Amino acid sequence: MARIYPLFSSSKGNSSFIGTEQGGILIDCGVSFKRLSAALEINNIPLAAVQAVFITHEHSDHVAGLAMLTKKTSIPVYGQKRTLQRLCDAGKIAPSSHVIDMTGKAIACAGSEVTCFNTPHDTIQSCGYRIHTSDDKYCAVCTDLGYITPEVDQALKGCRMVLLESNYDENMLRTGPYPLYLKERILSPNGHLSNEDCAAQAEKLIEQGTTHILLGHLSQDNNHPRIADYTTETRLSRYVRGRDYLLGVAPVETRGGAVIF
Repeated sequence: MARIYPLFSSSKGNSSFIGTEQGGILIDCGVSFKRLSAALEINNIPLAAVQAVFITHEHSDHVAGLAMLTKKTSIPVYGQKRTLQRLCDAGKIAPSSHVIDMTGKAIACAGSEVTCFNTPHDTIQSCGYRIHTSDDKYCAVCTDLGYITPEVDQALKGCRMVLLESNYDENMLRTGPYPLYLKERILSPNGHLSNEDCAAQAEKLIEQGTTHILLGHLSQDNNHPRIADYTTETRLSRYVRGRDYLLGVAPVETRGGAVIF
């Protein structure tokens, strides 16, 4: 049965496992190998069950533990060509790990088929992932994007479950302590997705048949789980939560638990 384990989700570290205790894939490795191993153990997932890691982009909150993970396990690393080259040049991937450019390809891994889609973010290259699981379900992990492009919209269409960025509350960001240049970066088309923009896309997804929405990558300085949840639930007011859709917020750090879809 398809499931996603949101192990870490915030502006300070991100990683999700999609699969079962028998095998699956990791999307990003933005925390230390020690913390990742502990999170997997809490969820009864052996480290050996992680058959590959798929990287969205090179920012540290998505690759902080990648060097040690690949050194310890030599598991293959998938991603887009320029991202992988940047990580290799920076010594973030151990030489023992096979590096695979999956741009424009569908990759079979751990019983699933994985494709990537471009996301607008201030990196050399950035993407989200759409996963077709062995029990014929579709899910997607889509964070770190300034807005929903037609490509992103198409990639999310038809997914039963979507982990979607709800990074900031606009009022909290604009009135908060961040310097102006950083506020402008976050608000830009290559920045992050606001609660309101996330809620608008969530409504569109529910209309198209998505049943599970997981809000992710919340800023710990410019957002709060209660605010993000309320913003999306309010936008979905014509639907009945728990009947028409399920909504949750990915934890900053897992205490155990998966979303079964």
